[in-house]
This record gives sequence, C-alpha cells and structure tokens, in this order.
Amino acid sequence: MADEQTQAPPKKEKKADVAPGAPAWMVTYSDLVTLLLTFFVLLLSMANMDPVRFVAASGSLKDAFGMQQESNSTDFAIPIFPHQPKSQYAPIQIQSSEKVYEKVKSKIDSLRLNDDIGFIKKDDDSIILRISDSVLFAPGQSDIAKKALPLLRNIAEIIKPLPLNLRIEGHTDDSPMSGPRTANWDLSVERSVSVLRYFSQSDLLSLDRMAAVGYGKDRPVVANVDEASRAQNRRVDFVLRLKDNRLRGNTPGNGGTMPL
Repeated sequence: MADEQTQAPPKKEKKADVAPGAPAWMVTYSDLVTLLLTFFVLLLSMANMDPVRFVAASGSLKDAFGMQQESNSTDFAIPIFPHQPKSQYAPIQIQSSEKVYEKVKSKIDSLRLNDDIGFIKKDDDSIILRISDSVLFAPGQSDIAKKALPLLRNIAEIIKPLPLNLRIEGHTDDSPMSGPRTANWDLSVERSVSVLRYFSQSDLLSLDRMAAVGYGKDRPVVANVDEASRAQNRRVDFVLRLKDNRLRGNTPGNGGTMPL
C-alpha cells in the first residue's frame, strides 16, 4: 500500500483581539437622547421662566434621582413681581396722612357735602367717609337712589386725582330681614357692590382701585337699642387708603401694609 499522507486541516487565521466596547445600538440611543435634549432646550428657551415653578421642578427632579444633600444654608425667598395694572393718575411723591386728609376735607367743604357725609374720621392708616343708608338707598333696597348719584359723583371726583384705594363697606342694623333676603349680610353686600358697580360702569373710578365688602349687623358703631341707634348703624363707609399703604407718615419706612 502506498504511503498515504493525511492532509492536515488548514490553519485558521487567528483573529486580532478587539477591545470590548459598547454595543452597536448605543449609537442610535445616543442620537435619540441628544435630539431629545436639543428639543427640550429649545422649548425652555422659548418659555417664560417662572422662578417659583423652576425651583419646585428642580427640587422634585433631585428627589427623583436621589440628588438630595444636606445644606447648612438658610432658606431664601425668590422675589416675584407680578404685573401691576396701570394706574389712572401720574406718579407722585409719597404724601403724609395729614396732607391727604386735608385735601379730602377741603374738597368736601368746597363741594358742600358735609350734610350728606355725616362722619369723617382719620386714623393711622385710613380716612373714613361715613354716609347713612337713607342718603343712598330706599329702606331695605340695594338700588342706588337717583338723588344720591350727584353725591357719589362728587366722592369719586375727590378720590380720583389722589393716590387712594377705596374700600366700600356696607353695614346694617340687627332688624330681621323680610322678603327674599334671609340675612342682613346679603343686603350689606348688595349695597356695597351697587356703589362699586356705579363707580366702575360710569367710568368714575377704575376697578383696580376699589373693593366692596359687606359686614351686615356685625360691626355696629353703637349698640342697637332704639331706632336712632339702629339708624346710625345702617350706613356705607368709604374707607380710603393711600395706594402704597403709607398713610402712617412721611417716610417709606413708616408705612403700613394693610391691603384692601
């Protein structure tokens, strides 16, 4: 037998060692993440930044991703400056309570309104013009009497050029209500709102300077013991405060902060 030589299998080429790396799908994933990041950056650049919401959102993200850390710093407040409506008078210097009160009193005297405005009071942070309900309304009614319209126009004329806010307060006595109303509070609210509505709809004063409230029988000026005392308690108070709440003195530091 002839010598048979067995052929050795061909040698396999040895592959070069390849350093381990990220799988191929990571390239697509990275592109997607980059596109998403770009998209949200564009959204953020076109949005109006709200500092309060930004701090709240960033805090929630830190909580979600476990990025909380202790800090020895004290809390801080972010100042927020909301849009302020345009006032209907030009900017003026801070005025003292005495100066504003004298202007109001002088105007009331010149217009001869003392008979209708039965009470004028100045305290630390307000000026109060008190008018009996019988001057403005029929008994038990909330519609303004026609005879009262000139008086209200004159009051608006006094307030309008001054940097004053107006709070219209309705008050009643403790007499039980009759008709559709079930409480004195209803009548007091309706009356104060009627005055506010008249000032606004007649373009005498702007809404951003006014507020209307009703107290019913809960804030009497005297005890309800007879008809005379009840008549004193049935009233509308026009409470005037400087628009910057600084009626207490001449300097900004002495100002009060009581809102309407």
